[in-house]
Amino acid sequence: MDLPPRRVPSLTVAIPASTLSETPHLREKTVKTAMIGRALAIFRVDKVAIYRDQLQSQRGEVKLMATLLSYMATPQYLRKSLFKIIPELKFSGLLPPLRIPSHPLEAKASKLKPGSFRQGLVIGRLEEVSLVDVGVEKPARVKGKHPLGKLLNVKILRVEKGLVEAEAVETWEIPYYWGFKVEAEGVGLPELVRKGGYSLTLATSRYGEPLEAVEDEVYERWRKAESVLVAFGSPREGLKEILARHGMKPQDLFDFTVNTIKLQGTETVRVEEALTATLAVLNHIVP
Repeated sequence: MDLPPRRVPSLTVAIPASTLSETPHLREKTVKTAMIGRALAIFRVDKVAIYRDQLQSQRGEVKLMATLLSYMATPQYLRKSLFKIIPELKFSGLLPPLRIPSHPLEAKASKLKPGSFRQGLVIGRLEEVSLVDVGVEKPARVKGKHPLGKLLNVKILRVEKGLVEAEAVETWEIPYYWGFKVEAEGVGLPELVRKGGYSLTLATSRYGEPLEAVEDEVYERWRKAESVLVAFGSPREGLKEILARHGMKPQDLFDFTVNTIKLQGTETVRVEEALTATLAVLNHIVP
């Protein structure tokens, strides 16, 4: 398969902490989070931000969803090193693989190709070289003293007799989609939007304008933006109700408030359903 290009501009999705609140059992919460993680990866979302949609603390809800999504976004060969045995991951076996470029299946150094990229974990140092676990038999040698335990993106430079040489690179230097990051500070939606400095912000609501009515304007703004945010409401409340607790309306915070599920047949649309439907429609407008 062709490697999927990274998004330009970057795309962030904001979802509420109470996304899993109506799902009683950890098993079902895990499955629902899996659906969200798959949607994020399918439509090449760069970051998912979990915001507090109630006035009280939602620390436990934020932690659960952030842990599950972070686990999904981590390459399989690094999970044991980065995640302890914790209650939140009891049903992690139900999380499907993302099969994105940063999650390669190849585990032999001899199969690595110069110019390819891997995500790795710094596990040691030798003089001016860092030893980085990139999921093969021996750690890659990466020039420079990087902190132990640091996650790095690396570009493979040379593979010879089982010895792998690589260099550290930034995510923006990788030309294809590299997965999503999880932001879980648990702040309210107004703070999340304001501190993000997004060039274009979209709120989703059944009371918003039909997307086709503003499609051309959204497209033009999206093309010129450096970063885009798309926000979703909770299972029980839309963004209108959530923002009302802050004394705000969607138009006070967002550039557009759009309805992406025209003439919905159900009384409510769940977060994972709204996420998939909205990202699919937007992907048609601005792939």
